[in-house]
Amino acid sequence: MIYAVKVKIGGIVMTKKILITGGAGYIGSHTALELLNEGYEVVVYDNLCNSSKESLKRVEELSGKHITFYEGDVMDETALKAMMEKEGVDAVIHCAALKAVGESVQKPLEYYRNNITGTLTLMDVMKQTGVKNIVFSSSATVYGSPEEMPITEECPKGQCTNPYGWTKSMMEQIMTDVQKANPDMNVILLRYFNPVGAHESGRIGEDP
Repeated sequence: MIYAVKVKIGGIVMTKKILITGGAGYIGSHTALELLNEGYEVVVYDNLCNSSKESLKRVEELSGKHITFYEGDVMDETALKAMMEKEGVDAVIHCAALKAVGESVQKPLEYYRNNITGTLTLMDVMKQTGVKNIVFSSSATVYGSPEEMPITEECPKGQCTNPYGWTKSMMEQIMTDVQKANPDMNVILLRYFNPVGAHESGRIGEDP
């Protein structure tokens, strides 16, 4: 079933240890804090190209709990697989991506290479390590410039206006096709609009 905000493919199961790719970024760090506060163990894998370890330090201070951190790139299959085998994660929240719309127009090859290759590598490693649950941090940019407002569940996607949006749309399609070929896999595609603001504590926001 496809929804404007969330796509759920299969059923999601309750898990304990969660891997967040790109977990040191804006969305990832807030997600990590919420998971820790709910009693989950959190593993973060991030190459820090557009994020900071400072955000994870503050998340640990706010939650009073530890985050297991690995500095690495999701395109590095060997390192990613070694980490996932070591940690034995139950599910993945995939936030890792280059994310600036304007920059994607100037550097399309870099965006396609990083975002698409990283997702293909992650999905392959998940299959190799038996991890069957993933939530994908997608974007409302997959809708492009819709003819009607507000955007509803019936709005078509795929009218993207920039390379960043196209990468998100393609990443969604990759995960959808993988799930269809593997019915025991659980995939949620979370499409949200531009998030703003900081945590109520003021300790974590967009920078760091």
